[in-house]
Amino acid sequence: MSRRDLSRHRIITAQDVEDAARAGVVELLLQPGAMLTPEAAEAVARHGLRLCGREGGDGWEALLNSAEAQPFKEEICAVGRKLWQRMYVDGNGGNISYRLRDDAVLCTPTLCSKADLTPADLCLVDLDGKQLAGGRARTSEILLHLEIYKAVPEARAVVHCHPPHATAYAITGRVPPTCIIPEYEVFIGKVALSPYETPGTKKFAETVLPFVKTHNTVLLANHGIVCWADTVTHAEWYAEVVDTYCWTLMLAQQLGAPLSHIPPDKAEDLLAIKQRLGLPDARLEGNSCPVCDMPERPGAITTVPNAAAGPDRPAAVTDELIAAVTEAVLRELEKKQRG
Repeated sequence: MSRRDLSRHRIITAQDVEDAARAGVVELLLQPGAMLTPEAAEAVARHGLRLCGREGGDGWEALLNSAEAQPFKEEICAVGRKLWQRMYVDGNGGNISYRLRDDAVLCTPTLCSKADLTPADLCLVDLDGKQLAGGRARTSEILLHLEIYKAVPEARAVVHCHPPHATAYAITGRVPPTCIIPEYEVFIGKVALSPYETPGTKKFAETVLPFVKTHNTVLLANHGIVCWADTVTHAEWYAEVVDTYCWTLMLAQQLGAPLSHIPPDKAEDLLAIKQRLGLPDARLEGNSCPVCDMPERPGAITTVPNAAAGPDRPAAVTDELIAAVTEAVLRELEKKQRG
């Protein structure tokens, strides 16, 4: 086996990976805690390179390949195929994770179609996003999942995807109204809309923090949706429910008649069912939220969201810049530790 020793590098760049691939290397030896830039992670996946030697070593590899992990890996793959079949993801889009242990999360790899996922493709990461095990690089959007796990202890699974009807709401800066269809009220209810940030960044991951404790589904401005639940299957169900609801509202609007709403007293009954099921809803947190939304005009299929989605923020960030900035931060942290 051809292996390249990169254990002296704290930060692995795309150039490091490309050089190794051109030399016919199939495995990269990394130091504990080594970090890959986003372009490096993509290059690892593109060339099918294996990573070894990172924090955790064989113990974490054993957990990833254990009988304990296997059913959850199979469930992730099955849900990935459902997302693709329902056209909720395209290309290599979307990502799925499951919190296997308090300090270890299973996740899908980067640059992989959800139609083709196999259990062998999956990765294991810690709650900081460091990859502990797996032959493919973890999804570049894992930080979004991890922020949810840290904020919501009962969250065991996260699904991020791009269902077209729900995403249509997200890119127009609107959320669907409540009190129209009972099933939607019980399983989803009010959804939030998070502001836009560049996918894969920590800022992007943090955009959902104001909402995830009281919403199991968040629309991501100009991007898609993210859902959390107790199982991967249930998180995917929420994606189905919200997208079908948005689609139904769009169809109803074409009939030209005002939408009928569930009366507030009957909506209270649905909230009581939701509370018994232990599902989150901002309307259960106090009396400040009305049970039913009042759209801007009678019969409207959108309501004013929780907050305006922010404008796009263009940035020119290169792989080399990411590596240089990360190295500078690490040096400053080491100085403080020595001081």
